[in-house]
Amino acid sequence: MTTESGTAGTLHSVTREVRIGAPPEVIWSFRVEPEKVVKWEAAIADLDPRPGGVMRLDMFGDGTVALGGYRDVQPYERLSFTWGWEGDDSHPPGATLVEITLSPDGDDTVVRLEHSQLPTDEAAARHAEGWEHYLERLTIAAPGGDPGPDPWAEGRQSS
Repeated sequence: MTTESGTAGTLHSVTREVRIGAPPEVIWSFRVEPEKVVKWEAAIADLDPRPGGVMRLDMFGDGTVALGGYRDVQPYERLSFTWGWEGDDSHPPGATLVEITLSPDGDDTVVRLEHSQLPTDEAAARHAEGWEHYLERLTIAAPGGDPGPDPWAEGRQSS
């Protein structure tokens, strides 16, 4: 896994690559089907995975919401969507771009994720940590495992 970053005054990007023991069709479902997204990434997922459709993820069930829109939707191969945070003027909804490619490799799939247009080194570092955390959970969930409760959500859900 790698992190790429721009120089001062430029936008930054994060790149992650993982091998998952499941075919692209299964991994795709864990990115576009709300009932599967909540197993590894978000507490609540409202998804319309078509170009122009909205993606809204309440990450912890406490109103920490990632919001964006789908751009490129090529089932089982490629998915891109904008990403940002409700209520965050430094990184508002739709401000950055996430591109995911799925490449079959035998019984596995190589998942490559690039998150670009991040505004600062700090934002890139936070998102690098986040994608690492959630892709690790996906490597467990997609092959049929249970990643368990998200430790980042502990104590954050609203009553």
